[in-house]
Amino acid sequence: MISVQTQDFDVAEQYQLLRQQGEGAIVTFCGLVRDFNQQGKISGLHLEHYPQMTEQALQQIVNDARARWPLGNIRIIHRVGELDAGEQIVFVGVTSQHRDAAFNAAQFIMDYLKTRAPIWKKEKSAQGDQWVASKNSDIQAASQWLDKEDS
Repeated sequence: MISVQTQDFDVAEQYQLLRQQGEGAIVTFCGLVRDFNQQGKISGLHLEHYPQMTEQALQQIVNDARARWPLGNIRIIHRVGELDAGEQIVFVGVTSQHRDAAFNAAQFIMDYLKTRAPIWKKEKSAQGDQWVASKNSDIQAASQWLDKEDS
């Protein structure tokens, strides 16, 4: 299930929803809005997206993960709108019968989400607001999957 939303989410509730399928492995990741960047302190983010485009891109990421690994439930939540530093911004949860598949799929989904999801971020700071470009480290992390044949 994929959700792009303004409201916060409950990690424990999301875990319980993933657990209902009864797989042997559950891997979750929850990302927070950082209060810093390379230039210093930030107070929050403004996130924009095109709903249909974003949901299609996230669904493609899920489809790509399912093509690589035997997966059960997949849950992605990405928040948009105005978020303060320290708030939850993203949740990824993956179930599988095998822990390697669950770990790899969760990492793959996050790497692709950071580079392929059409969600634009503007950092807010005392020095002014600034749009955030993809980082080289995120692009490199996502490109590792192009060369891997995982099972």
